[in-house]
Amino acid sequence: MAQFFSINAENPQLRLIKQAVEIIRGGGLVIYPTDSCYAIGCQLDNKTAVDRIRRIRQLDDKHHLTLACHDLSQLSSYAKVDNRVFRMLKSTTPGPYTFILLATKEVPRRLWHPKKSTIGLRVPDHPIALALLEELGEPMLSSSLLLPGEEHPMADAWEIRDRLERDVDLIIEGGYCGLEPTTVIDLSNDAPELVRQGSGNVAPFGL
Repeated sequence: MAQFFSINAENPQLRLIKQAVEIIRGGGLVIYPTDSCYAIGCQLDNKTAVDRIRRIRQLDDKHHLTLACHDLSQLSSYAKVDNRVFRMLKSTTPGPYTFILLATKEVPRRLWHPKKSTIGLRVPDHPIALALLEELGEPMLSSSLLLPGEEHPMADAWEIRDRLERDVDLIIEGGYCGLEPTTVIDLSNDAPELVRQGSGNVAPFGL
């Protein structure tokens, strides 16, 4: 049965953030608010937890899971970022975007896209998400909380608890989240490519 924390979205309580990170480090799945929608996350290198996320979302190994990063500096350790890409990232992070980039050796190979050697990365603009990532000290593997057959991600923490309290270890209530997932931009090639239009504006990428 999942624990349920109500955390202040503007000034997250450090005591609860620390407890949440202990659950993540212990292999737990956490549902947490972001600047786009609620997401489900786990420790980067915990294969069992990653498999649980794939099972809940019914995702195959060709679906990009996302590394939620605390800042652009951390993101750059897990993805290959040249000067051109860095300028685009700097102007749009933190924000409601997921970027597809070539993974570095810091990312476990089993998380790479099997054919493209890429990984999704983002820097969420939400105090709770950023507090979790700062306390964790490394990226968190994440996915939008979009359940199989649903058109929109789940947006209400109490409804999430009713649906998923037996499938995850912690649900963080941080207020109502939006219904649009992130905008996904592929920056792994010479020109930016729109993969999914979501809540982020594509104009900074010339799309």
